[in-house]
Amino acid sequence: MEAPLLEHNPRPDIQLIGDDGDYLPARGVKAWWRVFCIESGKLWRIGGPIVIQILCQFGTTSVATIFVGHLGDVELSAFTIATTGIGVFAFGFMLGMGSALETLCGQSFGAGQVHMLGVYMQRSMIILLATCIVLLPIYIFATPILKLLGQQDEIAALAGYFTRLLIPQLFSLGINFPTQKFLQAQSKVIVLAWVAILALVSQIFWCWLFIDVFGWGTIGAAMAYDLTSWGTGIAQFIYVVCWCKDGWKGFSSHAFRGMWAFVRLSLASAVMLCLEMWYMTSIVVITGNLNNAVTAVGSLSICMNIDGWEAMVFIGINAAISVRVSNELGLRHPRAAKYSVYVTLFQSVLIGIVCMIIVLATRNQLALIFTNSKEMQKAVAELSGLLGVTMLLNSVQPVISGVAIGGGWQALVAYINLACYYIFGLPLGYLLGYVAKLGVVGVWGGMIAGVALQTLLLLLLVYRTNWNKEVEQTAERIGKWGGQDSRHTNI
Repeated sequence: MEAPLLEHNPRPDIQLIGDDGDYLPARGVKAWWRVFCIESGKLWRIGGPIVIQILCQFGTTSVATIFVGHLGDVELSAFTIATTGIGVFAFGFMLGMGSALETLCGQSFGAGQVHMLGVYMQRSMIILLATCIVLLPIYIFATPILKLLGQQDEIAALAGYFTRLLIPQLFSLGINFPTQKFLQAQSKVIVLAWVAILALVSQIFWCWLFIDVFGWGTIGAAMAYDLTSWGTGIAQFIYVVCWCKDGWKGFSSHAFRGMWAFVRLSLASAVMLCLEMWYMTSIVVITGNLNNAVTAVGSLSICMNIDGWEAMVFIGINAAISVRVSNELGLRHPRAAKYSVYVTLFQSVLIGIVCMIIVLATRNQLALIFTNSKEMQKAVAELSGLLGVTMLLNSVQPVISGVAIGGGWQALVAYINLACYYIFGLPLGYLLGYVAKLGVVGVWGGMIAGVALQTLLLLLLVYRTNWNKEVEQTAERIGKWGGQDSRHTNI
C-alpha cells in the first residue's frame, strides 16, 4: 500500500520532519520554502491527473455546446440550460452524495484499512443510484419547471426536451462518481486521466458523427453525451474490479448495512456542493425574464462555460486537497494536514489571478469559438469584467470545500453556503437586476457579493481550525466505521 507518509528530511541542515512522520513547526524562510516544495509536489502528483480528468470531463460538455452553438442561438440557449442549469444541479448533487465516500475512503486509506474501500464504494453506488430516481422528476418535468422559473416558452420547451434525452447520463453518474472517489482516495489517478482523455476523444467523434454526418442536430449532441458518460463509468468500474485487489474484495452484503449514517454524511456533502455549484449557474435561469432573453441567456451561458473551465481545474484541486487532508488526518499528522491546506490556498489564489488577467486581456475574443453572432459576442465582452472577478473569488472556495470533505465538515460549510449564497447573494442579485434595473450585470454583481462574503467566512474557518482535534475526531470516525464494517462477508 502506498501511504502518504512524509519523506525523510531532504535538507540535513533543516530539521523538518519529526519522529512520528509529521512536520515539525516550520521556522524561518528556508523551512517554509521546503514545506512549500514538498506539499506542492504531493498536491500536483495527485491533483495534476485529476485536473486533466476533470477538464476532459468538462470538455465533453463544451464540445457538445460548441457543436450546438453553431446550429442557432435558441438551440444554444436551450441546450445550455439543459446541461449547465439542470445538468449541473444534478451533477453537483450527485458529486456531493459521492463525496461522503471521499471522506471515508481517504481517512480509511490513510489509517491502513484499505480493505474497507470496496465496501464503501458499493454502498455509495446504491445510494447514488437511488438518488438518480429521486432526481428523475426534475428531468421529466423540466419544461414546466423552467416555465415556472420564468423561462420563455420557446427556450423552456426545447431545454426540457434536451433534458429528457440526458436521463441516461444522469444514471451513469451513479457508477462514475463512486469508482472515481475509490481510485482518488488511493492516489490512483493516472488511470482516471487516461479514461477521461479517451472519453473526450470519443465525445468529439460522436458529436461529429451524429451532428455533422448524420444531421441529427441537438438530439445527436445529447446522444453523444450519454454514450461518453456511460463509457467513462464502465471503464472505471472494470479497472477497479480487475486491478484494485487490495481495495476490491468482491460484492459484499455488508454494503447494505450502516446505510443511514452513510446517507447522512452523503446528504451533508450533497447540500454543500450543490449549493456551491448551483449558485452561479442559477444566474442562467434567473436572467430568463430579462429583456432580450435569448441574448442575455446565451451570453451569460458562454461566460459560465468559460468560468466552468477554471472551475474544473479547482474541482481537481478540491479532490487533491481532500485526499491530502483525509490521508494525513488518518495518519494522525495534524501539522501536515494544516500545511497542505495553506500551500494549496496560496497556489490557488495565484491561479485565480492569472485566469482573471487572461479573461480581461482577451475579452473581445472570448465568444468566437461558441457563436458567430456579433450581438452575442458583444454581450459576452461586456460581461468579461464580472467573469474575471468571479474567477478570482472562485479560486478559494473549492479548496476549502476539499478541506471540508477531507475533514468531514460538510454540514458546517453547507450552512455557510446557504446563508451567503441564498439568503444574502441571490436576493441582492435579484434586487440589483430587476428592481434597480441593472439587468444581468446587477444579477451577477449581487451574486458575486455573496461569493465574497462566503470566501471571507471560509478563510476564517480554516484559520481557526484546531487540527489536533480534527485528528482525534478522525480516529473516532475510523474506529466507529471500521470496527463495524471490517467483519463483512463477501458474496
